[in-house]
This record gives sequence, structure tokens and C-alpha cells, in this order.
Amino acid sequence: MAIASVADEASGPTYSTLGLARMLGQLGEEVTLRSLGEGSVKASPGFRHMTYEAASLGGFAGVSPRFRKAVAESAGSADIVHSHGLWLMENVYPANAALRTGKPLVTSPRGTFAPAAWSRSRLKKVPFWLLFQRAAVAKTTMFHATSESEYRDIRRRGYRQPVCIVPNGVEIPAVAPKKLGDNVVRTLLYFGRIHPIKGIDLLIRAWSRLAASHPDWLLDIVGPEGEPGYVAQLEALAATVGAPRVRFAGPRYGVEKSATYQQASLCVLPSHTENFGMTVAEALAAGTPVVTTTGTPWRELGEKAAGWWVAPDVDALEACLLEAFALPEEQLSAMGARGRGWMEQSFAWSEVARDMRSAYLWLAEGGTQPSCVRLD
Repeated sequence: MAIASVADEASGPTYSTLGLARMLGQLGEEVTLRSLGEGSVKASPGFRHMTYEAASLGGFAGVSPRFRKAVAESAGSADIVHSHGLWLMENVYPANAALRTGKPLVTSPRGTFAPAAWSRSRLKKVPFWLLFQRAAVAKTTMFHATSESEYRDIRRRGYRQPVCIVPNGVEIPAVAPKKLGDNVVRTLLYFGRIHPIKGIDLLIRAWSRLAASHPDWLLDIVGPEGEPGYVAQLEALAATVGAPRVRFAGPRYGVEKSATYQQASLCVLPSHTENFGMTVAEALAAGTPVVTTTGTPWRELGEKAAGWWVAPDVDALEACLLEAFALPEEQLSAMGARGRGWMEQSFAWSEVARDMRSAYLWLAEGGTQPSCVRLD
């Protein structure tokens, strides 16, 4: 496996790639994850992580002769070469190694084929695509999509290779009982990277319309800054539109992260686009209901009575939050419990890794096509 970096613990690709690699190791597979940066992740049964220094050559990031050499040497003894993400040379090296050794190449776009993501930073992406990335992606034997919407993004790009649709997994934490009662201040939580694509500005505008009439609620925005100066822009927006009780808490990890999800009454992901939306799964696993947008693949939230799936605009968010705020804490907790059961049944790492392993085996050995693999 190859990925740009696992240094950002808050990153969905970091969390999901490490989780998949570790669980495959627990299932008896031998997995080596290679990435750029310093400091390797602790090894576990069947899993090891190796890092390499990177440079920038001619404006193209991810250049690493040692990484390229290691991938080329190890591909010959591997059964599968799996590359996660696009737009760095480390996403090109695995494709070249797979081609030279005749090994199957699995490519996980990790949301990079979504129209909104594709259109960002085009001045950098277009030359890299034409010079390197297009040829690398064309060598893909099977794509990995984390959702039906990402599968459609792959097909819209014109690729006809098999696609395995395997969601990200999520850890299911122990849940402490929520504090119930009419006098308890309730928290509306955004948890994730602070970036324009996440639609946090829409959330602040919707909140500004509701905050005065709902003094028992506050808005917590938790996560690392994904674009320099963007937190300051959002703070200025909150002041301009008169949005009170907005707290920017910075990133939280580990036990503190889990506690943040569990203490919230409602989690919201107002993204313009997501290939998966890891925070949705994490919130539900913690027993907290979720509001998210049709820019994410979480249509089933309403069907499972675990949350809301609405248009990514201010009016839709306002109407949805108004409905959610009117519910007693007991009813929100019941919605969260249904979401947690859904995560346990369909998104536990053990089930996710078994599906991915079945796709790998089919690709390497043939046989019966797994149900997670699409050929249409």
C-alpha cells in the first residue's frame, strides 16, 4: 500500500487507510504501508509502516527516489499493489512498479474524482495530470470507491475497469450515557478539517438565524485548520452575521475526540462534497445523530432514522436544524443509538476488511466475483 502521508491524524484517508491495513493484518494478510514523512506508525500483527523523505522537483511534490526504489523492489513479491490518493509522485510510483512486475494495481481516488475536488487548484493539477497522473491512473486494474457516489465519479471520468465499493470502517467506542435534562446546554458539533469545501460558512449563517431563539444550544467547531487563515475568516463571518456562542476548539484526538462526539447532542457535516465523510460514521458510532448534505453519500441517514440528509445551502440547513432543535434530548439520543447499531452492523472494520480482502483475492486469483465488485 502507498499513501502520501499518515501524519495528519484528523485526515479521513489517514484514519481509513491505517484502519484497513491493520485489520487486513489481523485477518492474516501481510501488509506494508509506505508513505512520505517522518515517524513510522507502530507495527501490529501482519502490518508494518515505512516512511521516506520527500522533495519538490520543478514544483511537483512527493518526489522520493528511496520511495520509488522501495516500491519497485517490493512489488515483485507482492500479490497486490494498492495506491491511495492522487496528485503526488508517490501516487505515480506504485503504478509504474505494478506495470513492470505485472502485478494488479488497485487505485483508491479518495474523493479526488469528485467535480468540486477536481476543480480546485487546477493550475497545479492540470500539468501534473498531463505529465504523470493520467498515465498512472490508466494502469489501474481495479478502482476502490468508498461509496456509490464515488463509483459514479469514477465512471464519469470514463474509466471502465472493475470497481470494488467498500466503505471506510469505523471504530465502535464504548459509550457513556449522555446527560439528559431540560437545563443542560446542548452542543451542535462540527468535527473535521476547517476548509472551504466543508461548508462551515453555510453552517455559521444557518446558526446565526437560530441561535437567539435557542439559547440552550451552542456551536462547537472542532478540527485542524486545512487552509491558512480560514479559521480567522470564519470567525470574522460569525461576527459579521451576529452568530453568538460559536467556539473554535482546534483539533482533538484519541480519547478526547471520542468524548467530544459523545457529549454533543447533534453532529453536522455541511460539506459541498465528500466521497465518504468519516466524521458522519464516527459520530454515529459514538451514538450521536447527524445532519449532513446531499453532497455526501449518506442518503440512508433518514431511512435509518439516525439523522437528516439535506441540500448544501443555508435555508435547508436552517430548516433541518430547527426541526432537530425542537426534539427532546431523549429522542436525539434514540436516533444516535439507531445510528450506532447501523455502524456496528455495516461499518465495523472486521466486515470492511473482509470485503476488501475478497476483492483482492478475486483480482489476484480469479474465481467468483465478490458482491462488492461492480463491472457495469
